[in-house]
Amino acid sequence: MLMAAMAAWAAVGCVKTSTNLRQVTVAESKAVSFLKREVPAWSRENHCFSCHNNGDAARALYAAGRKGHRVPDRVLADTTAWVVRPAGWDENKGDPGFSDKRLANVQFAASLLAAIEAGRVKDRAALREAARKVAADQAVDGSWPIDDGNTVGSPATYGTTLATFMALRTVKAGAVPETEAAIRKAEDWLHRVKPDTAFAAAVLLQASTPNQGASLDLLRRTQTSDGGWGPYPDSPPETFDTALVLLGLGKLREEAGVKGMIQRGRTFLLSQQEADGGWPATTRPAGASSYAQRISTTGWATLALLATRE
Repeated sequence: MLMAAMAAWAAVGCVKTSTNLRQVTVAESKAVSFLKREVPAWSRENHCFSCHNNGDAARALYAAGRKGHRVPDRVLADTTAWVVRPAGWDENKGDPGFSDKRLANVQFAASLLAAIEAGRVKDRAALREAARKVAADQAVDGSWPIDDGNTVGSPATYGTTLATFMALRTVKAGAVPETEAAIRKAEDWLHRVKPDTAFAAAVLLQASTPNQGASLDLLRRTQTSDGGWGPYPDSPPETFDTALVLLGLGKLREEAGVKGMIQRGRTFLLSQQEADGGWPATTRPAGASSYAQRISTTGWATLALLATRE
């Protein structure tokens, strides 16, 4: 009798695990298929390179390839050829009215780093050049100021806190001696950021700052009943903010209760995915329509699912 009961419970557990794995695989596959269509389309149709398609979305595809998804070289060929030439980034033919070269440098450099981590670029000389280029954009206070008017950033425009973390990550990976002072200043700046929003707390977890305890406490308190997070403690959940938090929590998954937080956050992301594999744009203010923000939102959501697999 006891053995039969144990066998029944084991069978139920296997079914649950199998179902969860199927759901994750379907969600990831749909997202990757969506991005495989969209990433090469932008440069082909617009004859320029973008922070959303060739930055955030391309980073997700590089990561997906590392995680076992089939992402042919041809899908990322234009992006890879673009990001390995940092000297040419200033020649991009985007709309000047919507172009922030400091933001573009941060995002293209992050995409280059992802390409190197995925083994699609072997020569690290381009990364060293990109590190110098990004470091040259640093402000006197140690940050990379982007969209200063918004306390919380958006998927495609980042905001200062996220831009500073992303820039610091690339500059450190470049390992160029002349950027050591820039690294120290950026780390000092991030250490002074207060985790007073879910957005800031998520970035600080990824940056491994001394405020990790306070950041995690805030995220425990502000996870909504449906598993997501909004930018502020009293905000409804958003895909981008939830993805950003999951990327931070992934670094602390062994802390008490964090695995449960991650699972509920993943459930929220899966509930928001649309039929074509993408996610609705997270915009500031909420509810607007933006192709760029939708592509970047989908990139961040895909990265979060890939990074928090069991």
